Amino acid sequence: MFDGFYQSMINQVALIGLSDIVDIAIITFIIYKALKFIRDTRAVQLLKGVIVLIVVMQVSQLVKLHTVHYLLSSAMQLGLISIIVVFQPELRRALEQMGRTSMGQWFNFDERTDDVEKEKIISEIKDSCASMSKSRIGALIVMEREIKIGDIVGTGINLNADVTAELLINIFIPKTPLHDGAVIIRDNKIEAASCFLPLSQNPNVSKELGTRHRAGLGMSEEADSVVVIVSEETGKISIACGGELNMDLTPDELENQLMILFDVKKKDSKFKKNIFARKEKNK
Repeated sequence: MFDGFYQSMINQVALIGLSDIVDIAIITFIIYKALKFIRDTRAVQLLKGVIVLIVVMQVSQLVKLHTVHYLLSSAMQLGLISIIVVFQPELRRALEQMGRTSMGQWFNFDERTDDVEKEKIISEIKDSCASMSKSRIGALIVMEREIKIGDIVGTGINLNADVTAELLINIFIPKTPLHDGAVIIRDNKIEAASCFLPLSQNPNVSKELGTRHRAGLGMSEEADSVVVIVSEETGKISIACGGELNMDLTPDELENQLMILFDVKKKDSKFKKNIFARKEKNK
């Protein structure tokens, strides 16, 4: 019995030719790139919801929940049209990106995340905010975390530049081409500048806050991004995270909070407390 099974498997493997291997490799590569692109946008959250519905539909069939299975099956029949409608902006940008991407970039699998590099970037942000605070230069810096914000990146000008204090200051100097909007930092790079952020929908937000602070709060409400804000009027430094705003931070406090929020350990830091965690605890 087992001899026959193994012989059958050998015969099946023998039928696989070079064209089949190339075919499988191409499909695998396309699926990888598609998943990587989806991961870089907030659409990944919608995709997770679709997967959950599919799993529930299959489970309902196994345990014979006929009504639930019928309703989910009927809904899934419209799934393809719904996906096209929901993901229309992402699909358009994907096609545009395909036209702009070189062959070398297509085969780039390198993704670097390193505490030393994060610490350097946080130090650059601290230095730039300290300088802009003194000069009363308004700034809005978004640091992407787990939830990808590719749709927000798409509203600005792509830069893909190293994070330096000098570049950040230069971007936000008034009346320069990129000063109006937010800078997005992704994968340890300044991904884009002059990006538009959604304004906060929280009715309890103080009316004294300007558009820059409302945009920072709005971004932190829609994703888990950390937003650093420098007020043009007062020069005060603030951080928005999880829909909460902490204002009037010193450059050292800013650095400390960014180290904590991005889980970077710095032995010589004299600040230890996470102000966001403390705020949640007091609720």
